[in-house]
Amino acid sequence: MRARMAIRYSGVNVELREVALKHKPATMITASPKATVPVLVLSNGDVIDESTDIMHWALTQNDPDNWLSDEDTQQVESLLRTNDNLFKIHLDHYKYFERFPEHPQIEYRKKGEVFLQQLEQTLQNSRFLCGDQAGIADIAVFPFIRQFAYVDINWFNQSPYTYLRSWLQHWLESDLFSSVMQKYPAWDEQSVGIIF
Repeated sequence: MRARMAIRYSGVNVELREVALKHKPATMITASPKATVPVLVLSNGDVIDESTDIMHWALTQNDPDNWLSDEDTQQVESLLRTNDNLFKIHLDHYKYFERFPEHPQIEYRKKGEVFLQQLEQTLQNSRFLCGDQAGIADIAVFPFIRQFAYVDINWFNQSPYTYLRSWLQHWLESDLFSSVMQKYPAWDEQSVGIIF
């Protein structure tokens, strides 16, 4: 989702091939043997197969609101490191707690809340994660907070994370988010990609 949001925001056209992960096309596995999405194959044959790298690629092509240049690089990198590593582990354990019976679900939620508390504190002082203007950090973190919230949306809506809830709602209601949520048929070797 975050790679699509960055691409849509940048206005750069790409050919979208929706992949059914249970039936991964051979061309995708050839392009990126790790066989995970997203994968971006550039016109020169180079392959980018990390979502944050795809985001950076899109924004270096076109960045209308200076999402890259207006942010503190160290702050962004710190947020993404925490989000993509430790928080992602806690999110997966919380969301799929049946697979991790070592602890009850609420313990996994409490571990994830450490990051939520960090974001809440940041958002008390600024509208977005790195200041008063949206940036790459917001788009990179948003899908993970969305997933965490929807594990138990009733709990989240009553949680003490007032500023974080407002920030999340902003992105959920954004045209940018709506524009990437359209469903597409799964691509196969005989299909033509969709210009996205």
